[in-house]
Amino acid sequence: METFLSVLVVVALVAVLAVLGTGLVSFVIGGEFNRKYANKLMRLRVATQACAVVLLLAILLLRHFHHGG
Repeated sequence: METFLSVLVVVALVAVLAVLGTGLVSFVIGGEFNRKYANKLMRLRVATQACAVVLLLAILLLRHFHHGG
């Protein structure tokens, strides 16, 4: 179970990086895409970061209870 959650954390972190990178490139280039999607990308980044944090907390809780904490 912990391995599965670890893989999900990596996937979530890659998603955060992809959304953040897309947002940064969009911001630097500007234009219509940035005007249309800047807020959506920011909300998506926050959501993916929240997922990553929740998964990390799940791993920590799993380790805590698994090792008799």
